[in-house]
Amino acid sequence: MIEPISDADLDRVTAAVAALKPEPRKRRWVSVTFCVLDAVWSIGSRYDSTVVPVVKRVANDLGVHEASVENSAPATADPVPLQRFLDTYDVDSLTGRTNRQRTSTSGGALKSEAALEYARILVRHGIHTIDDARSALTDLALFERVETDLSGVPGDGSHGIRRSYFWMLVGDDSRVKPDRMVLRWFASHQLDLEPDQAARLIARVVERLNSASDGSRITAWEVDHALWNAGRGIPAARARR
Repeated sequence: MIEPISDADLDRVTAAVAALKPEPRKRRWVSVTFCVLDAVWSIGSRYDSTVVPVVKRVANDLGVHEASVENSAPATADPVPLQRFLDTYDVDSLTGRTNRQRTSTSGGALKSEAALEYARILVRHGIHTIDDARSALTDLALFERVETDLSGVPGDGSHGIRRSYFWMLVGDDSRVKPDRMVLRWFASHQLDLEPDQAARLIARVVERLNSASDGSRITAWEVDHALWNAGRGIPAARARR
């Protein structure tokens, strides 16, 4: 698609997004370890049948029986700091507790290997807990160093979707994950976009929605999640029409 899109298309898409009634996040993971697992396994996997069970199996191994909580719940100490995760698993044992999915269909690394490398990089930069990860979001120099190293982990892709999603899981509401479900939703509305184009369009939609609001603010996370949920219900063949 050639950018910029027309004002008419922007109006049409903004109205369609508003009709989805984006809502704030309802639940969050209690540990940065679970954010790493979700970010790595979610690429190219079914979320409810693959990603959530992966996280919950690891959580149960480590004695955490409530891996996620209501987003409004009071903050608590991270029950599984990344070093504990690294001390518990190597590639073989983590693969045995999760699955043998790879970061690419063309012979990529095991996702278990990528998750452990994510954890090692974060620890190397002093990020051990979910609070550490949230603090990194406000330290631009540290954030850029971490981003550079994470981008070298197999499966990063050409658009950095996995990294953006990791920070979303940590708590950054300004980021988006323009994955195949989000792109499918746009395609169903006659917009054939690349992930970076989708991210920019979401930012414009958020700006439009907030400029017309009654004072309540909609975040990029909320729009992205609404699109992702809607995209899951659209057959791929229909999206291509």
